[in-house]
Amino acid sequence: MNGKFSFRALNFYSGNRKSKIEKWLGLSVIAFVLVVAVAAAEAQQPKKVPRIGYLSPTSPSVSPTRIEAFRQGLRELGYVEGKNIIIGYRYAERKFDRLTALAAELVRLKVDLIVTTGPTVTRAAKEATTTVPIVMATDTDPVGNGFVASLARPGGNITGLSALAPELSGKQLELLKEAVPRLSRVAVFGTSTNPGNSQMLREVTRASGTYGVKLQYLEVRGPKDIETAFRAASNERAEALLYLVAGLVAAGYRTEITELAVKSRLPAIYQNRLYVEDGGLMSYGVNTADLDRRAATYVDKILKGRTPADLPVEQPTKFQFIINLKAAKQIGLTIPPNVLARADKVIK
Repeated sequence: MNGKFSFRALNFYSGNRKSKIEKWLGLSVIAFVLVVAVAAAEAQQPKKVPRIGYLSPTSPSVSPTRIEAFRQGLRELGYVEGKNIIIGYRYAERKFDRLTALAAELVRLKVDLIVTTGPTVTRAAKEATTTVPIVMATDTDPVGNGFVASLARPGGNITGLSALAPELSGKQLELLKEAVPRLSRVAVFGTSTNPGNSQMLREVTRASGTYGVKLQYLEVRGPKDIETAFRAASNERAEALLYLVAGLVAAGYRTEITELAVKSRLPAIYQNRLYVEDGGLMSYGVNTADLDRRAATYVDKILKGRTPADLPVEQPTKFQFIINLKAAKQIGLTIPPNVLARADKVIK
């Protein structure tokens, strides 16, 4: 009896253990299937494609080099427009009063960030939002314009790149003097409302004493001031032009300005190479295309979780000297060989 009882008890114990194992295996299989199913479902769900806004005061045809440089920067970081990033372009077409409405439209579309292309545009975006990150592709003076608390610690929803380099204006006068050796009178077009204007003028004034050049400062704040300034320069018998204008006029009236310089037969030097590409004589300044390309790195960092407040504003590192020989021929100027040899690019 005892042996049979023990045998049956053993059979009962073994059967009970087997059922528990089978039950555990069954539950494990079910859990595994559920995990795989959930993972498959998540894989099938499309990931959210980031949307960014690109705000410009002009039109695509005015600054194609800048736009392409920004796109190149994105491509270098692995972004393919239309696939893993969407860009909403908004152009004011030189109707600058539209900028605020265009910025507000981008905010309503719930873009992940807004890229701006100059101080006027940045101000419009700043007025439209205090929460959506704003990346400045370029700005003449981010601190002076009130966009950031400091370059090292922006402190708000705006960061990006600064083009401020006031010391370049003295170098521009030097190059103008070398291109026109007998130069003695130079008209300087500037915008006093630009925070960097006074710094640039100090550099030019210092350089003018070195090179024995007399300066005539003329204020250009808007389109209506352009022709007036050229007439005043001609009346004072200016022999060359140093163009330091910033803001809306700089953004949208390059062709008109370079044509008036040729018409007035004034050898002119500009800060931005786009003027030379539009028919101007010379430019020496920050490589803005490089700034636009570098703006993509800010886009990448912000999309990956960084905040503008913690991303320092970077300053320019590349500069360019460009000469347009077609423009020189139009005004009867022969550029000395030593000046041509210093150019990064010569347009023939």
